Amino acid sequence: MKFSLSTSFAKLTLFTLLAVVLLTAGGRMVALHATGADCASWPLCLPGNISGLEQVLHRLSAGFASILMLALLFHAWRTQRDHRLLLPLTTVTVTLFFAQAFVGAILVTRDFPVYLQVMHSLTAFAVWIALGALTITAGVYARDAVAFPPLDVRQRLKDFVILTKPIIVGLLLVTTFAGMVAGAKAWPSLSLAFWTLLGGALAAGGSGAINQYIDRDLDKNMQRTAKRPLAAGRMTPAEGLSFGLGLSIVSFYIMAGYVNLLAAFLSLAGIIYYVVLYSMLLKKATVQNIVIGGGAGAIPPLVGWAAATGSLSIPALILFLIIFMWTPPHFWALAIVRRKDYEKAGVPMLPVIRGEAETRKQVLIYTVELVAVTFLLPLIGYTGAVYLLSAILLGGILLYYAWRVYKNEGNKVAWMMYRYSSMYLMFLFLALMVDALV
Repeated sequence: MKFSLSTSFAKLTLFTLLAVVLLTAGGRMVALHATGADCASWPLCLPGNISGLEQVLHRLSAGFASILMLALLFHAWRTQRDHRLLLPLTTVTVTLFFAQAFVGAILVTRDFPVYLQVMHSLTAFAVWIALGALTITAGVYARDAVAFPPLDVRQRLKDFVILTKPIIVGLLLVTTFAGMVAGAKAWPSLSLAFWTLLGGALAAGGSGAINQYIDRDLDKNMQRTAKRPLAAGRMTPAEGLSFGLGLSIVSFYIMAGYVNLLAAFLSLAGIIYYVVLYSMLLKKATVQNIVIGGGAGAIPPLVGWAAATGSLSIPALILFLIIFMWTPPHFWALAIVRRKDYEKAGVPMLPVIRGEAETRKQVLIYTVELVAVTFLLPLIGYTGAVYLLSAILLGGILLYYAWRVYKNEGNKVAWMMYRYSSMYLMFLFLALMVDALV
């Protein structure tokens, strides 16, 4: 492969690299000579000495580098939309650059933990690696004029939303917020709730987009997913992957910057769990895909709990276990309805591998275990009458639907089980919040 910086994208990448070199050199001088008092306001100040002037120049160079980074991102999404290496690498590089600036701004304007200083340095190192790799990659692969069809802006925005799986995101945010309230036994502050839910939404949306990138060929064979943006060809695989990576990175830095490090790492663990363990390793490999993979969807209440308390405890782990046990009967009910789809796509779901009768039996068994787990919270004295009565009522209805699935063949009862199980989880966690507040 021939390396050349003749294309406009490659040239812009090189200019951006040089701008970051100057920015880094200026940042080093600021670190050696300046103090916070020399230029305390943000983003600019009126310098009173040389060190203050160095800080102003450093921030101006950061602004110039930021403009180049935005231009690079725009250029990549305009001319490299179908390139599965250049577009994701550009998106990650630019996102990391602004993440470093975000952490730096926090460190200048607020008194935050030492771990943010470490993050600032590590992110700078990551930007260097990503930008260097991008410069080399652009020199090898970048093209100039590429004829892409005109975009329907409204459909485009709609497709970006679809990539995030918004219905799933909404349910995960309910469990996240419930974890916050249950952990603190009080309403969280508006600021904490906003940043936690925003970070959680971006994490869930980003992992959902990456999941659709991984499953794009599989989704084409399933009626339920064939119209998704990547499966239908309305977006390129590179765009789906880039979008998902960008959201995932932003979610981590928002959590670390405005919530706490434990919540940030738990959220990151959820992304890795869903993308790597479930989507890449388990989904197409084993009939236990949903059983093991259910842990990904069980992490949000831990994130909420950690956001509100800064730690985890036994009740938080019980919330994890509730969702972990809820996932198999919920998705196996759907798998009964969509059995032919899964079979056509080659996904080893339980109805495909072991048949509908065994699946209906397992739905009942796991539902019994799930309902039993929900009583652990009142058993250890963490919840009161509101939650207990709700768990009894909601669990009784869920057991009724599971029993009907066990006794009756066909899609109708399985679909009713699937629909109610979603409402069950939402109302159970709403009851948990009410119980924590009364």
